[in-house]
Amino acid sequence: MTSDFADALASGRPLVLDGGLSNQLESAGHDLSDGLWSARLLAEEPGAIAEAHLAYFEAGADVAITSSYQATFEGFARRGIGRERAAELLTLSVELARDAARRAGAARPLWVAASAGPYGAMLADGSEYRGRYGLGAGELERFHRPRLEVLAAARPDVLALETVPDTDEAAALLRAVRGLGVPAWLSYTVAGDRTRAGQPLEEAFALVAEAEEVIAVGVNCCAPEDVAGAVETAARVTGKPVVVYPNSGEAWDAQARAWRGSSSFAPERVRDWRAAGARLVGGCCRVGPDTITSIASALSSP
Repeated sequence: MTSDFADALASGRPLVLDGGLSNQLESAGHDLSDGLWSARLLAEEPGAIAEAHLAYFEAGADVAITSSYQATFEGFARRGIGRERAAELLTLSVELARDAARRAGAARPLWVAASAGPYGAMLADGSEYRGRYGLGAGELERFHRPRLEVLAAARPDVLALETVPDTDEAAALLRAVRGLGVPAWLSYTVAGDRTRAGQPLEEAFALVAEAEEVIAVGVNCCAPEDVAGAVETAARVTGKPVVVYPNSGEAWDAQARAWRGSSSFAPERVRDWRAAGARLVGGCCRVGPDTITSIASALSSP
């Protein structure tokens, strides 16, 4: 699939992704403790989302990932928001990132990736880190397709199929993005050399290798220590550009709803990731603008 974004990836210059949207919003004083997470602010405080995107662009990010990770028709319905309004909010997530890109006034191209989180994100119970929800591929495809259609119609540069915990959901997503006319990347959440559901990464990446809609493949929302091996495997198995955006290295305590430990994200590692095939590099949970600036600096040096 050809697009301006795909051409930018093919040029070989690494692109810098943003960091964790939620921690940037929380640092600005917003409470994200309910089931919609940052998607709640699409309805209540959209300007805060645009400001968070702007902070990352100004920090050196080339790509903003939208606030639609946990934005679904089903999740909005639980809050009394109907399908028409939910579609408007999904569209707004792309528009807010575009607005931030315009306001950044950067000399370099800036891109928008429309986030589509896994089925487990809608459940808001941590099941995206386990996968294997007990649903068939057809059921998962029917869940994802309507939201992806709305996001694609908003004309992002790329769809970010992210934090995918297993090959079952990956297969459903690959079917769901067919014919939408917008390229996608697909990134698994992993533990060691396996998906969160326990499948070998060789198998997981092989599933994506022949999907022409997918222009990059990799990992996100994982420990920084898990990235290097995943980059090598993804590049070798698929031949596609690799996308990586790990967490800070702190651990999430689901029972206490708090982060534990300290950061192990060392921005100087990104040079090794780039050498192994990474072309989209950023951060996920607990990675903020300062780290994105360090990543941009590391990627711009020889």
